[in-house]
Amino acid sequence: MRSVVFLTAGLLAVTTLSGCGSGEPVSEPLAGPDIAPATRDRIEDGGTLRWAVDSVPQTLNTFQSDADATTARIAQASLPVMFRLDTRGRPQRAAEFLASAEVVRTEPKQVVVYKLHRAAVWSDGRAIDAADFAVQWHALSGRNSAFWTAHNAGYDRIEKVRRGKGDREVEVTFARRYADWRSLFSPLYPKDVMGTAAAFNEGARNALKVTAGPFTVTSVDRGRGNVTLERNKRWWGDPAKLERIELRAVPREKRTAELVAGRLDIAEVDAGQAGRIASAAPGPQGRPAPGGGRAAPLMGPGAARAAAPPLLAGASGAGSADAAAATLSWAALHGSDRRAAEAERAALRKRAEAERRFTAEQKGLSGFEVRKSLEPAYTQLALNGAEGPLADERVRRAVARALDREELAKAVLGPLGLPTDPVGSHVALAGQPHYADGSAALGGHDAGKALALLHEAGWKQGGPLKTPAAGAAGADARRKSATSPSPSAPSAPSSAPASAAVSASPSPSSSAAEEDGDATYVVGQDDKPPARDAGEQRGGGVPGAYAPRGTAAPAGAEAAQLAKDGRPLTLRFVLPSGQGSESLRTVGERIQRMLRRVGIRTEISRVPDDGYFDDHIANGQYDLALYSWPVSAYPATDARPIFAKPVPAADGSLVVEQNYTRVGTDEVDQLFERAVTELDEEEGHELMRRADERIWTAAGSVPLYQRPQLVAVRRTVANAGAFGFRTPLYEDMGFLAK
Repeated sequence: MRSVVFLTAGLLAVTTLSGCGSGEPVSEPLAGPDIAPATRDRIEDGGTLRWAVDSVPQTLNTFQSDADATTARIAQASLPVMFRLDTRGRPQRAAEFLASAEVVRTEPKQVVVYKLHRAAVWSDGRAIDAADFAVQWHALSGRNSAFWTAHNAGYDRIEKVRRGKGDREVEVTFARRYADWRSLFSPLYPKDVMGTAAAFNEGARNALKVTAGPFTVTSVDRGRGNVTLERNKRWWGDPAKLERIELRAVPREKRTAELVAGRLDIAEVDAGQAGRIASAAPGPQGRPAPGGGRAAPLMGPGAARAAAPPLLAGASGAGSADAAAATLSWAALHGSDRRAAEAERAALRKRAEAERRFTAEQKGLSGFEVRKSLEPAYTQLALNGAEGPLADERVRRAVARALDREELAKAVLGPLGLPTDPVGSHVALAGQPHYADGSAALGGHDAGKALALLHEAGWKQGGPLKTPAAGAAGADARRKSATSPSPSAPSAPSSAPASAAVSASPSPSSSAAEEDGDATYVVGQDDKPPARDAGEQRGGGVPGAYAPRGTAAPAGAEAAQLAKDGRPLTLRFVLPSGQGSESLRTVGERIQRMLRRVGIRTEISRVPDDGYFDDHIANGQYDLALYSWPVSAYPATDARPIFAKPVPAADGSLVVEQNYTRVGTDEVDQLFERAVTELDEEEGHELMRRADERIWTAAGSVPLYQRPQLVAVRRTVANAGAFGFRTPLYEDMGFLAK
């Protein structure tokens, strides 16, 4: 569940990154948690926190393939964890469950001893003990296929689990060394859930009868879209401040209305919704006035036109336009044309209703604020290296070097007031111990170097073209399928990384368009790129329009289309078409323009969100795509399947695991394997940094920016919001005392 793909794309202390490719780790995250922290004595006892989620989960067992982000949230609030993540994404011992945990031997085999908190009990009163650890290991070891597990990483390296010197001590012996041992047994399920295949497969799908956290799960109502968590009376740690947490499934586009109606206290929102909430904040509102000071408060739609006509002498600019509109409205109402007057009255009634709704929304949203951070996830450009032009590493490297990653990061994060540093690693983010900017292994933005790589690969400017078939080389439908797990996308962006399911057909509303000389292909079901005249296809243009030889091209000018063996260099760029994916489409269009500057044309295919991953990314039906990966504290385990070299299956297909770019090398695989067995943490970090440099060199994916995290929270709610790397502490959440 730590590897979840996000589809979509919060103000805090900012630390400057080291220079690009410096190899020096960054000491702090770019943005920390924004949760309105408050000490427990300032929070009232009781209350219900109503929290929007994307869906009611199909299972409460996080180790099953259809578990989602809400499954993980429920587990965090109600089940034991051995280690939590701090604000830098580092694992820290959970003192409520563990008195200690350490490696006590490495030879001849690695042995870890867990000493459990003496008061730790399940909600039925039974002590948490070695039996729970042993049963979970058996279920997740991969040795019994009757258990329908989504993954067994780490558990497959354990040789035995047994009781230690006392009832509260657990001894785990590994058959093979495992550096990420802290990732195991989090969450820990009771032996009743893990004891048999039937219990594992079905017992925790609809209910968790026994828990051990600050909250218990009291109901799962898929019909009403609710999950209810209530305070655990047997919890031995700091008692939960809240009496109840209600997780409510609310579609993202309906969350603003639910906030206004007072039916939610906390909800993740997109940038547009965040702007509406910010505009409703108490205090002076509106744009800066032209002559200094502030303009009048925002009055909502049509406010200017409904005003009485002002004197227009000397009016200019926007004020003149508003005044003119108001004058025309007044003239229509008081003129002799009855039809015009009635039409204007109807328009005024419509505007008045819009104003009423706007005012009501502003009033309803004024009790909320947007808490902002950066998610522990990054958005990347994926390059499918299975076949076509991108099977050539030189072409992939050229695409990567044509990108101005700083510009893309600023386009997404700058308007939100968040740090805009591009991501420099595939396996970690700024602030994490594994992080170092490895992008210098590939090289920075350089259109000239990109063109040189393309020429080296045989793609020439102005080369002869055969009569192009619709879609060109990069847009040919791929027929090779891959054996791989289907990614899930929580929200989102993931919605992730971190939402795959049904239809694959492109959006019928898409169309081909060309504006201002910069062709932007948007391909729908039957669209073809706009035809070009023969002179342009030969690399020429209008006769007599050439500049003298040696004239420098203007900055940002397009390069002539590249061709090879009579075929143009055209790549199919697949993007989601859903309402929450606007930022991805904006980034996609910017990337399209950047690639045109080096002679690469792209056809953008907008496809429904619900089929984006299953039908396009997982099946390899794309050349370029944008999606996000989370990062974890355990990259040797969790990032390995994302970058593992695909291997042929018996039926001739490729087993790609989660490597949807189909780009991998033996060297990267070997570095991951060495890192996962390296018990010296610094050496393990170094191995991960070396692996990341090799991944940059292969250019199967290009990290762009860390995903924004925007959460609307009622102003009276403390210790909740945008958590960044940090694991939430549910027992500390609550409403500020009056």
